[in-house]
Amino acid sequence: MPVLQVALDLMQLNRSIAIAHEAVDGGADWIEAGTPLIKSEGAEAVRALRREFPGRKIIADTKTMDVGAFEVEIMAKAGADIVTVLGLAEDSTIEEAVMAGRKYGAEIMVDMINVPDKVARSKEVASLGVSYICLHMGIDTQMKGEEPPIDILRKIVSEVPIPVAVAGGITAENAGQYAEAGASDVIVGGAIIKTGDISGAARDIKAAMAGAKIDTNLARKYTEEDLFEAFSRVSTCNISDAFHKQGVMTGIVPQSLKHRQKMVGRALTVQTTNGDWAKPVEAIDRAKDGDVLVVDVGGAPVAVWGELASCSALVMGVRGIVVDGAVRDIDDIRDLGFPAFSRSVAPCAGEPKGYGGIGIEVVVGGQRVRTGDWIVGDESGIVVIPKESAVEVANRALDVHERENRTREEITRGSTLSKVNELAKWEPVK
Repeated sequence: MPVLQVALDLMQLNRSIAIAHEAVDGGADWIEAGTPLIKSEGAEAVRALRREFPGRKIIADTKTMDVGAFEVEIMAKAGADIVTVLGLAEDSTIEEAVMAGRKYGAEIMVDMINVPDKVARSKEVASLGVSYICLHMGIDTQMKGEEPPIDILRKIVSEVPIPVAVAGGITAENAGQYAEAGASDVIVGGAIIKTGDISGAARDIKAAMAGAKIDTNLARKYTEEDLFEAFSRVSTCNISDAFHKQGVMTGIVPQSLKHRQKMVGRALTVQTTNGDWAKPVEAIDRAKDGDVLVVDVGGAPVAVWGELASCSALVMGVRGIVVDGAVRDIDDIRDLGFPAFSRSVAPCAGEPKGYGGIGIEVVVGGQRVRTGDWIVGDESGIVVIPKESAVEVANRALDVHERENRTREEITRGSTLSKVNELAKWEPVK
């Protein structure tokens, strides 16, 4: 059976050690000082892990690209059993790393992240004397929803004479596939270290590697077809954090939401003028199930939407409305359970004159919106996600959500937000 390697891809050493102990209790075999941890804490991270886990293999994920001998010497002297070198490095860098490893007692694992022809390069580096190949799908690639490289893993395993590790996007749901495909080392980061129950997550992955079927949404990566589900699992705050504060509408607030109600859908855009409710109502007939109407009225004060329009929209499967202007009948709309967001509320409505258009680009709450963009709204506000980047933003928002869950668990155990994140230590040096 393959070994389970837990990747400690965190900034903080103390957190990493605590998580490593819980992972080992759950069955993790090898412990990796992840690249972020090494960049944050240096070789001391490897020394600390060696002291804490004298009987376990310690991996230093340096992802060395140059001066292979020097970096291997540093990590081997600190206590690493395995040091990683990038497959994109020069052959001479890998050869130097291998020679230094033999001198100082460390094995070399070559990481194939971003290598164009992973099978061919694996065969080349195997001939240079390395001990392991690592087929690695990087986090930024995972966020785009790309498929796990199971077929490539099978080809590498069949064509190289050394053990093959696999990393990137591995969860309890798919770990068994990698084990079945021949991986000798299954490397898991987020699906363990982002959980409240570290030991339980490690146990689930070990069970999956042994053939058990485990159902979990943890650390799952979503594709275009799953975006309704993905965005429904996260808050607008998660999305804002993941999207670097882009896409947030200003001045548009929830008017009819019930507690914890959420609005998720694709935009159908509308432009109209003060009080002219013709185009917003006509858009209902053009809407598809799952659409959100996004109406640009330029912030005008006379309502262009009310209870009867909301009732009609619900029948057609519209998920909600966003109006840069006024809506009315809020009590009735709330009773319908129809999400309505607007800049203001007014009892007066105008007349259906028919000015404006449907499906054209609009600006609402300071954000450009096109038909087909994703709209997510909750009690904190509205975020617009361009359709071209929706898959990546959704996956990154889920990563934010899951990391917050782990932080919350540590706080409930007696820590504080400041201590968990070591804020004082990581304040900018002035």
